[in-house]
Amino acid sequence: MKVCLMTLGCKVNKYESDALMYNLKLKGYDVTDSLGFADVYVINSCAVTQEAEKKSRQMVARCRKFNPQAKIFVCGCASQHNSAQFLDKDVSYVCGAAGKIKISEYIDKISKNDKRLLRKRERIAKMPKQYEDDLFAMQTRTRAYIKIQDGCNNFCSYCIIPYLRGRSRSRAIFSIINEVSKLGDNIKEVVLTGINVTDYKIDGQPALLTLLEELDTFGKRLRLSSMEESLVSESFVSGLSKLSNFCPHFHLSLQSGCDSVLKRMNRHYTASEFAQSVKTIRKYFPLAGITTDVIVGFPGESDAEFEDTFNFIKEVGFSQLHIFQYSKRDGTVAARLYKDLPPQTKQARFERLNQLNEQLRRDFIEKVKYENVLFEEYEDGYFVGYSKNYIRCYLKATEKDSQHIDEFIDHAFDVKLHGVWKDGALVTLAKHR
Repeated sequence: MKVCLMTLGCKVNKYESDALMYNLKLKGYDVTDSLGFADVYVINSCAVTQEAEKKSRQMVARCRKFNPQAKIFVCGCASQHNSAQFLDKDVSYVCGAAGKIKISEYIDKISKNDKRLLRKRERIAKMPKQYEDDLFAMQTRTRAYIKIQDGCNNFCSYCIIPYLRGRSRSRAIFSIINEVSKLGDNIKEVVLTGINVTDYKIDGQPALLTLLEELDTFGKRLRLSSMEESLVSESFVSGLSKLSNFCPHFHLSLQSGCDSVLKRMNRHYTASEFAQSVKTIRKYFPLAGITTDVIVGFPGESDAEFEDTFNFIKEVGFSQLHIFQYSKRDGTVAARLYKDLPPQTKQARFERLNQLNEQLRRDFIEKVKYENVLFEEYEDGYFVGYSKNYIRCYLKATEKDSQHIDEFIDHAFDVKLHGVWKDGALVTLAKHR
């Protein structure tokens, strides 16, 4: 029996899909994540925006086109938010964001033609109070994502995820270490991910640095997927600087550089506090890649408030921005309390920030050192990967296994570098002069 598993949304969803895929492979199923003909489809849905939820519904129709007789299962945040939208599409079974691994049991029943399966087509479980540690993903890529946490307690006014994923809960250190210890030698980098990695705790106490210190002994590059300003302290960043394998890349979520907008967003810091966190990072990691998320056109955002954000971002000098136009999300505080802005206002602000983003990326690329690049893929004659501070790099090669690599080209900015290849590894990169 062939099973096709489609994933929408965040890296946490991807990890959970990989774990389900591994579980199904162990049971002997032919499993793929490439959309095509299959006997069973599993859709791991997303609800971070209304558009994401719409795409999750559309995925049901896309699967039906490949096999109208297929059994379709839906799990994830969109079905947690509103299961009826999928039951109306005559899917076989719907569950929510919890208990995804149980889908494999229902697929077993299908394979055995167990008629009891259809007695109950829906199971939306309450989110657990403890970390649901029943997922283990077999990693095959050069970079492995490891889930260490789930849920969120922040309740930002624009975000529905805490209502769907539940309260923050952390995975035990021994469980994480056990998974990392089973990674093959081909995996060179571990990325710690979760809904809110910042809130990783053991026995109610912050423990992210402790976890990183334990994982540092494995000799693999370590990277955090994202973090909040509240995590940045002198002791935390100083501790990171003592690790041998930590990648100096901080995805530090900003959302707005204006205090009044931050307050409406229910973000628990000021712009000046955020700027101080960036200074602390650069004290220990002068060339750290500091990327961020920004929402433009938040309800009520005035021209003056947007200018505050624009100037703040320019002053901080991020290495890259991820810019989003505010999208009203039913069920959130912002959707209920604040009036939305015209689409053209959002678009104009998006374009201004995007222009600034291009300049910030250029400035960062020009000043960093290109070394310790981990190449993960081979595409169209190039090895493709990331530097430790998260710059996407391209090295030209005549064939996939070639050790003769003569130049680096950043496709966006035409920055060229020479590579020195020694004993099967790239040891230095130097700019052309």
